[in-house]
Amino acid sequence: MYKKSSKGWLKHWDFLVLDLICLQAAFMMAYLFRHQAGSPYENQLYLNMAIFLELADVMVMFFFETLKNVLKRGYYIEFAVTLKHVVLVLLFATLYLFTIQEAENYSRIVLYLTGVIYLFLTYGVRLLWKRMLRKKMRTGGDRSLLIVTTDRAALDVVLSIKHNNYEMYNLAGLVIADRNIIGEDIGGLPVVANVDTAPEYVCREWIDEVLLIPGDNETLPQSLINKLVETGVTVHFNISQATNKVGKKPLVEKIGNYLVLTTSINYTTDKQAFLKRCLDIAGGLVGCILTGILFVFIAPAIYIQSPGPIFFSQVRVGKNGKKFKMYKFRSMYLDAEERKKELMKENRVKDGMMFKLDFDTRVIGNKILPDGRKKTGIGNLIRVTSIDEFPQFFNVLKGDMSLVGTRPPTLDEWEKYELHHRARLAIKPGITGMWQVSGRSEITDFEEVVKLDTEYITDWSVGMDFRILLKTVLAVVKKEGSM
Repeated sequence: MYKKSSKGWLKHWDFLVLDLICLQAAFMMAYLFRHQAGSPYENQLYLNMAIFLELADVMVMFFFETLKNVLKRGYYIEFAVTLKHVVLVLLFATLYLFTIQEAENYSRIVLYLTGVIYLFLTYGVRLLWKRMLRKKMRTGGDRSLLIVTTDRAALDVVLSIKHNNYEMYNLAGLVIADRNIIGEDIGGLPVVANVDTAPEYVCREWIDEVLLIPGDNETLPQSLINKLVETGVTVHFNISQATNKVGKKPLVEKIGNYLVLTTSINYTTDKQAFLKRCLDIAGGLVGCILTGILFVFIAPAIYIQSPGPIFFSQVRVGKNGKKFKMYKFRSMYLDAEERKKELMKENRVKDGMMFKLDFDTRVIGNKILPDGRKKTGIGNLIRVTSIDEFPQFFNVLKGDMSLVGTRPPTLDEWEKYELHHRARLAIKPGITGMWQVSGRSEITDFEEVVKLDTEYITDWSVGMDFRILLKTVLAVVKKEGSM
């Protein structure tokens, strides 16, 4: 799922926060210089001014757009815009003092000195922050971008994106649609696939977004575009080439110097993403505390029946193919992975796309008695009560997972994915999700799992997450299968 780029002044919220801090620091330094001691916040007049200055700072940024193109401004223009910003804030502060008729009680030295210190302090901080951001633009961020283009346009496209990487993408590589030159290097970026292998590459590697930029008067194969959209990856089309392209929920935005039409399985705004992350952090903290409490009781029981590590970690495939280690309380014997191959014939899930058994003898304490009766132990208990899932709250806190999402596949399951299966990786994996509360372990058709997961991603909302969490709690209480 794609997070929309912030628009307007909110796009530079980091500069806004730094500016507010600089203004308050300048205010305090000016007060200390004038009065030699004390705190400006102990005087009601100065406390009110401190609050008003912050509000005036935000108003100037919003109405006068003093952060517009902040990353593209040079030293001189940056100083000129910063000076204009400071003067406007001081004018609003002066007007405020005259309006409340307290001008004679407020030190003019503090007012003017606040402006001078603020000017140089915020100017210096802006330059330093821009330098850090430009360094990050060169090294890449936490979103991977695959560029699909033609041989003639490749070098220009790569250099343009690298020099204007304001979105801070981690450039994953190049796909040259009209030549098979895999392994070659163009502008410092390797060619990783051709027109035939690009969809499979997107399906098998960590790719968050794909940028389609053919050369002038050139087009990309429609079959390639259709397959890329089928994977559920976010696709950006050059706006001039976007006519008659397939896709869902189009959105016009800019990447580097290119105006693009973006299509994705769904979008999330900054506000929605913030609310989901806040829910994850709150739930993750509570879950980690509960995990610690459970550890005191569960750890001895696990160790007594199966000496070894209490926690089990396994590499799983997360959002858009990014791999991470997922944690659980160990509910199986240490040789469980080795014995999995022997039990594949008993797998209840069609095509082996997931692994579910009616009775798994790899689970600690599980055994089939000579008379055919089935005996269970601590491993089965923590699985049917979903206690084994609790350490995943640590994954949620780290940001690898969410409380609600799609279940992350194992590496061997992921290797079997077809293109349309990849769509379920378009969102962070979750501890619980749509298919778990719609049948949970009773569902044996992987295509049904994909359908439910895709439905969740397409219709996602914060309210839906709350409903799924409530259903999950009820399902666990009723012991309706394991997650």
